[in-house]
Amino acid sequence: MYSNSQYFIQINVNETILHTDVQFYIQDNLKADINKLILKGSPFKNITVQELANQIIAKQKSQKKLPTWFNCNNIYYPPKLSIEQTSSEITANYKSKIIKGKSIIDITGGFGVDCFAFSKYFNKVTHCEINKELSEIVNYNYKQLEIDNIKTIAQDGLEYLKNTTQKFDCIYIDPSRRSDIKGKVFLLKDCLPNVPENIDFLFEKSDTILIKNSPILDITSTINELKFVKEIHIVSVNNEVKELLFLLKKKFKDIIKIRSTNILKNRSQEFLFDLILSNDSTYSLPENYLYEPNAAILKSGGFSEVSHQFKVAKLHQHSHLYTSQELLKDFPGRIFHIQSVFPYNKKKFKKHIATQKANITTRNFPKSVAQIRKEIKLKDGGDTYLFFTTNINNELIVISCLKIV
Repeated sequence: MYSNSQYFIQINVNETILHTDVQFYIQDNLKADINKLILKGSPFKNITVQELANQIIAKQKSQKKLPTWFNCNNIYYPPKLSIEQTSSEITANYKSKIIKGKSIIDITGGFGVDCFAFSKYFNKVTHCEINKELSEIVNYNYKQLEIDNIKTIAQDGLEYLKNTTQKFDCIYIDPSRRSDIKGKVFLLKDCLPNVPENIDFLFEKSDTILIKNSPILDITSTINELKFVKEIHIVSVNNEVKELLFLLKKKFKDIIKIRSTNILKNRSQEFLFDLILSNDSTYSLPENYLYEPNAAILKSGGFSEVSHQFKVAKLHQHSHLYTSQELLKDFPGRIFHIQSVFPYNKKKFKKHIATQKANITTRNFPKSVAQIRKEIKLKDGGDTYLFFTTNINNELIVISCLKIV
């Protein structure tokens, strides 16, 4: 496998890449060994092998993430970092359906996937991108995609807003981590543009602001940094949280709505609740069935709401696993049939479990999966699912299950 960083370069727009023979070469080598291609060098006079490698790598990354771009002829791909950082088409389409109006501006345009989705619902879309080369690439690609209602501006989005008299029905922002911040970023003020610092100005330009955030951002801290938060959307794809979306409405002061969505291949799991901090869940020892909420719900923090809305009991305040006597088929997450429950004791573990393989999950448990596997010497896999957790009596327990959904 090639190193992502080894073949990454900052390219200039080289129109020779769009020649028919070059495009055929890129298409023919999508499954080729990049190492070998690099060693062979470029077969084209005015194109470096690094430029070719970048086009191939970026297009490879687009196959599942950006199928519209992948399946369109003569798309020019930017450095792969732009592909990695952009929204997927799935999440972009989700965003486009939670806002409405005639005009929208994206002040952090990037590769333009979100604007492409917005163009299906808004009459006029403005794409601002400070990187001139990337802006040119996006503008060119929109023409290949036959999109004519997006205006591309090669300028810092905030500066553009400051110099225009236009008001927009919606402002969209996808802040990125500041280059001088090391490690993970958990606060919105540590990103660029600094939305909290500019929030009053932004509301002068639109009554509606949609902000895309990294899944690692803390929801409560972000609410405290902002104004007029109306909705929070946690978007997962195949049970992996991809985006946190904060929808702001000027002068909104009602209860914040939280919607978690887990987009699966043939359906979506939706869970909606009001953000009211409480801990009045129903609690119980494990009964016949065990429920593990999907990743979007776990990120949302709506644990007591899960208990209330689905009439299931929590095993412990901090375990975030639920149980019931009767089967609840439409629970938004994984569902298991409990086979046995026993106290955690590594010396007596083999008395309860005869299998040599099991799928292990820990929830509110003092040891990691790796530590547990080392102790009890169980291989990964098989039909048995073991949950190592804590019950309402603060006892460490193991729940042996078979998966239903």
